[in-house]
Amino acid sequence: MNQLVLAGILLPDSFLHGNFFLVLSALVALNTTIYAALAIAKIVPKVLRPRLWRRGRQRAETRSIYPDGPL
Repeated sequence: MNQLVLAGILLPDSFLHGNFFLVLSALVALNTTIYAALAIAKIVPKVLRPRLWRRGRQRAETRSIYPDGPL
């Protein structure tokens, strides 16, 4: 076997400095960053929104079968 293959160097130096490898490594870095952000977002507890933000979605009339029920 070739000495370079035994040393772990499989690709020539010109390939590692080419545009294709640069774009591929940028995509891998972006994918890793997004995956890490999503994993951290799952660990962080949910923040509860105050009731002031939810007032606009409250119904004016009840849609219950009981007309005098809560809104």
